[in-house]
Amino acid sequence: MSLDGVDLNLLPALDALLSERNVTRAAERMSVGQPAMSASLARLRKHFDDPLLVREGRTLTPTPLALSLTPLVREAVAAAEAVLGRARDFDPQVNRRSFTIMASDYVTLILLRPLVARLAQEAPLQRVNVIPVQADCAEQLHKGQIDLLVLPTEAAGGRFNYPHRHLFNDRYVLVADPDNDAVGPELSTEDFSQLPYVAYSGPLQSIADAQLDSLGISRAVEMTTHSFVIIPLLVAGTPLVSLVHERLTRCVAEQIRLRVVDPPMPLRPISEALFWSPRHTDDPSHSWLRERIAELAGEL
Repeated sequence: MSLDGVDLNLLPALDALLSERNVTRAAERMSVGQPAMSASLARLRKHFDDPLLVREGRTLTPTPLALSLTPLVREAVAAAEAVLGRARDFDPQVNRRSFTIMASDYVTLILLRPLVARLAQEAPLQRVNVIPVQADCAEQLHKGQIDLLVLPTEAAGGRFNYPHRHLFNDRYVLVADPDNDAVGPELSTEDFSQLPYVAYSGPLQSIADAQLDSLGISRAVEMTTHSFVIIPLLVAGTPLVSLVHERLTRCVAEQIRLRVVDPPMPLRPISEALFWSPRHTDDPSHSWLRERIAELAGEL
């Protein structure tokens, strides 16, 4: 296929449109005006002979062709940036960048929320998009669909052959409502197995539940959730119990009354790490953001 007559500047515009599914936000991401982005969308529609994005109510929905193009466009843009877009230096006060970080809601609350607050003061030109952890996180990192991934090294295992940096450790504690008479200062493993339990059921297995399985400890699962952060809310005011990250209990302590006790079984702490693609190791903007994240992690 010849590229003669094809404006390759439309490629990043297409990437922004497919990612944001909103002309205004895509224009902001590309640092152009909305009319310019609308004009790019019109040219792309003509090139592909397809509307790409169609309005349904107040939202824009991608067509089947647009959905099929999305991973290819993201990978092509990432490759082009790796070849041509790498700057020799990066000034966060001058250069505008948009980063996509994949992380759990637990990491988002205790680490990335402070990061966004700090960047708003120190580097307001930078934008951070956070998306939840998905089962194909390694593939998305490889394809350049995300810039950074925060994941426990225990969950990564041997599947992740990517550069990474340790951020912080955390341990699991047992949480219950303060008025839950079934949970005292000490709890046996047998007692724990009989208590109504809230289990995490996200795309990757909870490290706590994986350890319980390896120890052969059963749970009386009464409820499951895709959110780590909501578990303390489900426990408060109910007979439910669960194992949650200790740092999370500290973060919600002022809003939720909880009884926090040591688990009756030996559980190893987890080690949260920051992963990135090798193509971004020497990228000045990525190095800058990784340092900011590591600094905040060191302050936890």
